[in-house]
Amino acid sequence: MTMKKIKETTETLLKQLEELDENERIAALNYVRERLHDVSPFPDQPVDVVRWVPADQVVANDYNPNEVAPPEMKLLKLSIERDGYTQPIVVFPDKKSGKYIVVDGFHRNRVGKEYDDIKERIKGHLPVVLLNKDIKDRMASTIRHNRARGVHAIKPMSELIAQLYFKGWSDKRIAQELGMDKEEVLRLKQFTGLGSLFAARKYSQAWIIKD
Repeated sequence: MTMKKIKETTETLLKQLEELDENERIAALNYVRERLHDVSPFPDQPVDVVRWVPADQVVANDYNPNEVAPPEMKLLKLSIERDGYTQPIVVFPDKKSGKYIVVDGFHRNRVGKEYDDIKERIKGHLPVVLLNKDIKDRMASTIRHNRARGVHAIKPMSELIAQLYFKGWSDKRIAQELGMDKEEVLRLKQFTGLGSLFAARKYSQAWIIKD
């Protein structure tokens, strides 16, 4: 098919889309984007296809160590208000619940739900990209996103390290996946105060955890 023919076909499709009501158009556009992604030269890049999904289908995870102070939250709201959503929310599509669980972008998710003016502009939807990974890899992905922005809280971070450890990841794997060095992993494990995290490890008296 020539480029001329592709353009003609596209114009016909656009006219058909304009005839749909709003919700049908959103669903149709999501479908078209997904089908275009199927033939994209970037099949392994989540951002290659951004979907708009109902905001009530996007839910928070229960492990995010990122904390945003009120002034930063206000600035994020202003940014979305003035510039629109320039970054989608990274989510995991949970087939059991039918929900999209946030991997990164919890506060972008909040802005789209908590401010009526923005909620109206985005028609009760949120822009998402899908990340199909198991829980351990999703937790690691959340940490990487937060650390890349220089935003993470120590206590929730240490608790997440503990979860990864108890789910079977070694210190070496944790360090590799989260972009940490060995000593940082050890310090965060110590911060939890859980002696069981060191049960199988020899360490100096400096690392003894006191009750």
